[in-house]
Amino acid sequence: MDKVIASPQQAIADIPDGATVAIGGFSVGHRFALSLILALRDKGTKDLCIVCNSMGTAGAMRGQILAENKQVKKLIAAFSVRPGIKTATEDQIVAGEMEVELVPQGTLVERCRAGGAGIPAFYTPTGAGTELAQGKEIREFDGKPHVLEHAIHLDYALVRAYRADRAGNLQFRGGSQNLNPSFAKAARIAIVEVDEIVEVGEIPPELITLPGIFVSRVVKSTHPLDTEKLRTPSERRPADKPRLYNGKPGLTRAAIAKRAAGLVNDNSYVNLGVGIPTMVSNYLENRDVTLHAENGVLGYGEMLEGDDVDLDNYNAAGQFVALRPGASFFDSVTSFEMARGGRIDTVILGAYEVDQHGNLANWSTADARRGGIGGAMDLVAGDTELIIVMEHCDSKNRPKLKRQCSYPLTGKGCVNYVVTDLALLHWCDGRFVLEEVAPGFTPHEVIELAEMEIVTAPDVRTMA
Repeated sequence: MDKVIASPQQAIADIPDGATVAIGGFSVGHRFALSLILALRDKGTKDLCIVCNSMGTAGAMRGQILAENKQVKKLIAAFSVRPGIKTATEDQIVAGEMEVELVPQGTLVERCRAGGAGIPAFYTPTGAGTELAQGKEIREFDGKPHVLEHAIHLDYALVRAYRADRAGNLQFRGGSQNLNPSFAKAARIAIVEVDEIVEVGEIPPELITLPGIFVSRVVKSTHPLDTEKLRTPSERRPADKPRLYNGKPGLTRAAIAKRAAGLVNDNSYVNLGVGIPTMVSNYLENRDVTLHAENGVLGYGEMLEGDDVDLDNYNAAGQFVALRPGASFFDSVTSFEMARGGRIDTVILGAYEVDQHGNLANWSTADARRGGIGGAMDLVAGDTELIIVMEHCDSKNRPKLKRQCSYPLTGKGCVNYVVTDLALLHWCDGRFVLEEVAPGFTPHEVIELAEMEIVTAPDVRTMA
């Protein structure tokens, strides 16, 4: 059984107009099926329904180039747009030219896994109480609401792997499994682009991550990226300057991350979101804390640059990371089993808003078609301690600590701690208690800069 196809163009030649096509890959560009995506763009197939994690930034060698070529009619994804990044996808969504179905990352891969497993639908706690649950069947299990989600069936999946044999057995490297296995299983035809094709039997059975029964076609990559450029250190970010409140500086972003790290218990599993949460890893060295990432890695460490980088070892933010002894890799289905199943002890996320009911809003500021849910809804759906890190007020000096969230909710009643550049708040007995304030600030000042009702602890401390 030989599944090798001579060229990317031949591999995608039968994809018709109107097909539902999944594009695997997660954050790091060199592990997308670049050759297949470019071949599909050049073929000009129209009215596609694209299923993916994210379309990427302008010009990105993934789904975005199909949008730029006006080939996409519908998008099913965890990210439709990202704040401050203008793309053809967003332009077409605003113009009503592209339909959007936003799906939490873990639900997306689970719906595809179900499609490949012959399971028509399932109930999940993810998204309950949010806009994404509107119009869907809700059922209670063990006193907790669950949302009915239906399987996703794909016509084609464009997948990237490290190596394949001629029978279609696949080997992935590092954290690069991510969404690929679930997409391949859900597809009628899975087309896989690889770095290397070997003879049957050359991949040891224990290294085969996805058996060839799920793979229809294999093609060798013809458009490799400049991997040395990927290893080049990025431009330095602007200095981490504290914001001013009442003419006085609050904590820096790094100091917020450091204080949040102090809330993490030893002997725990921790997931870090993008932004300030990522910086928390800088303050967990030599601690008995195991870091988890949605793309499928458990046990990573500090961020790396230059010659120390292995391009297949990265976190959910796409940052190259070191591995600690005992680290392991898996796909995103397994990753979110850990989250929803209550295996993750602590999740640290950023937020647009937190309200006095413990609700979280962190994925969309207005139009629910234009946002980035990512894995947040799945991460807060499990039995986990949730720490929110953010600045006390937004860029227009509006309070982010609200009486009621004005933005779409990510989760209801899920927040345990909030660490801002002015305060540490702890959810106790159905209310937020102010336990610490930034140096130079009084509890009264901090509460005045918030909208929510806050109770002052009897012994408010100064944040270290």
